[in-house]
Amino acid sequence: MANHKSSEKRIRQTKVRRLTSRYASRSTRSQVRKLRTITSKEEAQKMYPEVCSMLDKLAKKKVIHQNKANNLKSKLAAHVSSLS
Repeated sequence: MANHKSSEKRIRQTKVRRLTSRYASRSTRSQVRKLRTITSKEEAQKMYPEVCSMLDKLAKKKVIHQNKANNLKSKLAAHVSSLS
């Protein structure tokens, strides 16, 4: 176990950050999956900006890489535009 106060604090901080990041990434992935299953173009166009915002926030917090967020947004945009 940790021997220094600072390392004990680091352990506490890491635990909280890990749980927060995990919650954010899980909820974002759920929204991405939900958007991919939508067949209505109007509904998908309404949901797309919300999902993009969630992906941008994850990239800003360094939970996922910026390129991964951009790739996901690009694929989702192609999906939304392909709907009729």
